[in-house]
Amino acid sequence: MGVDAAARTRAQGVALAVFSSVCFGASGPFGKALIEGGLDPLQAVWLRITVSALALVPIVCAARARRRARSLRAQLRPHLGRLAAYGLTGVAGCQACYYLAASRLPVGVAILLEFTGPVMVLVWLRLVRRAPVHRTAAAGVAVAMAGLALVVQVWTGLSLDPLGLAAGLGAAACQASYFLLVDRLAGRVDPLVITTAGSVVAAAALAALAAPWALPWRVLGDAVPVAGRTAPGWALVAWIALVSTVLAYLTGIAGLHRLSAQVGGAICYTEAVAATLIAWAALGERLTPVQLAGGAIVLTGAYIAQRAAVPPDRPVAADTPAATGTAAGTATGGGAAPQARPADAPR
Repeated sequence: MGVDAAARTRAQGVALAVFSSVCFGASGPFGKALIEGGLDPLQAVWLRITVSALALVPIVCAARARRRARSLRAQLRPHLGRLAAYGLTGVAGCQACYYLAASRLPVGVAILLEFTGPVMVLVWLRLVRRAPVHRTAAAGVAVAMAGLALVVQVWTGLSLDPLGLAAGLGAAACQASYFLLVDRLAGRVDPLVITTAGSVVAAAALAALAAPWALPWRVLGDAVPVAGRTAPGWALVAWIALVSTVLAYLTGIAGLHRLSAQVGGAICYTEAVAATLIAWAALGERLTPVQLAGGAIVLTGAYIAQRAAVPPDRPVAADTPAATGTAAGTATGGGAAPQARPADAPR
């Protein structure tokens, strides 16, 4: 590939990765608009995951039509337990906690809390697995924690909603669990199949909690306030499911196939910025200057930790989760730290 062609490929990859990250970032603000319109957080999450699963199942069937069903079953059978755990924690738990946090906190704060998931992975590796952690990665953790203290304004006695804070940290813990599970599945199960299976499991698991039979379906036809105007509830559901999940996932795959893991890992942090800006434009939410500074520090610390944990020239394999998305981190092999979150952990 010539220099010009390689440059074009990288430019296309950057554009696709940024687009994917912005799509993911929009899920929190528009999901919160639905919650404020009459849905509870679990109902909004269930609708998002269920519609996404209904869209992804035919996509994965069409994309993998050339593979025999028997071969696919043989690939999945040894990993059913991990796929179930992935669906319960990485998809259902992560999204449910994030939406609960976003319903009680500014969306920007909620997503910054969830972005501490990669930091939790490093702590888990060091304290539980007793794996060595690079000093620079440890410094990144310290920087991220300092930024988080500014975001939640600890000097005020944690004046933010306690349940919202707990839910945000729960989302981070679920995200960390997801990283570790994907680490075990990497290279063994097709990433698109992982995503679809996780969505199906999550939709089934959340059905009992979301109680769709009691869901206020009228909200889908109501005019929901957003960005100073109104939009039908069904349009917001379609957006968070089809644009902020399915389209974001597919463009993330395409983008990361054209970029190195390091570049993709750096671009992923635009998601938190996008979520904060969209929440400001759509919901009128504003963070204080101190919180904005803290958010920048959190993202810087997480980036430092990630960059120190993985060799800069590590290539992206097209069939691994590191190649399937554009945000906060997926565990790489051998106990390494998060690299670039696959789009199969949508927020």
